Amino acid sequence: MEIWGFIASIIMGLSLGLIGGGGSILTVPILVYLFHVDPLLSTAYSLFVVGLTSALGSLSHFKKGNVHLKTAFIFGMPSIMAVYTIRKFVVPIIPDPVFSLDNLIVSKNLLIMILFALLMVFSSVSMINKSTSIVDRNDNIKYNLPLIFFEGIIVGGITGFVGAGGGFLIIPALVLFAGLPMKQAVGTSLLIIAMKSLIGFTGDLGIQILDFRFMLLLSMFATIGIILGSYISKYISNEKLKPVFGWFVMTMGVFILTKEIFFNGL
Repeated sequence: MEIWGFIASIIMGLSLGLIGGGGSILTVPILVYLFHVDPLLSTAYSLFVVGLTSALGSLSHFKKGNVHLKTAFIFGMPSIMAVYTIRKFVVPIIPDPVFSLDNLIVSKNLLIMILFALLMVFSSVSMINKSTSIVDRNDNIKYNLPLIFFEGIIVGGITGFVGAGGGFLIIPALVLFAGLPMKQAVGTSLLIIAMKSLIGFTGDLGIQILDFRFMLLLSMFATIGIILGSYISKYISNEKLKPVFGWFVMTMGVFILTKEIFFNGL
């Protein structure tokens, strides 16, 4: 299963390199089902892997001038504060089981997997439905600070609980609330994901026992996938690939919901 896990990690990176986002949503399922890592620990590992691979992915965008540093700072600060607070102070005090009523017992791990599966289904819809695609912006950058702050808190909270990057939420926010062109929104979102994921990961230090060798190895395979994906993306339109990847993510989300609710949990 570990061999399949590393192959899946390459595929995760490949999807990230091909479509510019969304691939990180596969990290936790890979860790839980192929490496048999505890779901709560998987969210910590995911923050590290997603943060490191996103940082590497943002480098190529930075060289092309597609990273807007001021916007990354404005959007990233509330998101970073939220994810660190969730990892450091909120997640450790969530009771296990979260609640129980007669024969209904919801453990912390079950809650994490259900929330993650729902996030997968939600994100897949945004990739499948072409009508939700964001129109590119070419006007001057103008910040809607209240909405940017609010969106940053939400994205940081989601990242803190489930360990996903949240690029499918960040990119539309950067286009709509900051007026960034699409290419800059993609590059800037990778930098934001890298910052909030890696800083959020530090909230787990001293709380959980972490295998850094394993995390670095997993990141290495994901990076191989990103490099391959970035090369292939020169020849394949990412807009054509997004719906296909969206259906795959939705299938995985439904599978996780079914497995966790009917076979492992409720």
